Amino acid sequence: MSFQSYVDEYLMDDIDGQGQHLASAAIIGHDGRVWAQSANFPQVKPNEIADIIKDFDEPGYLAPTGLHIAGVKYMVIQGEPGAVIRGKKGSGGITIQKTCQALVFGIYEEPVTPGQCNMVVERFGNYLIDQGL
Repeated sequence: MSFQSYVDEYLMDDIDGQGQHLASAAIIGHDGRVWAQSANFPQVKPNEIADIIKDFDEPGYLAPTGLHIAGVKYMVIQGEPGAVIRGKKGSGGITIQKTCQALVFGIYEEPVTPGQCNMVVERFGNYLIDQGL
């Protein structure tokens, strides 16, 4: 299965049969190269990927300045140091999980909840980790 199929069929799929979907999603390599993304995923800047990687290496790095995706600022909230970064912006937010070779992004808006986004991103991220990716 291609990485684009993973984005389309897993990350952007209906959440628990409730007719809800993530707003956008992507799989981006640690080097900043996009492996696959939904059509509306924002254009992430190289320095933003570098800052995200640095936060995984130095948990708390992004807390003072916030997490930025395509210039949009998210307040960093609870996560799992070195494994998952979570951010909030208004009624939406973002979950990013680090795998062996990539970052899995999920961006959500209401009515999708933070917990639903976390579940989708982390379940898929754990699958990639199990595959050595």
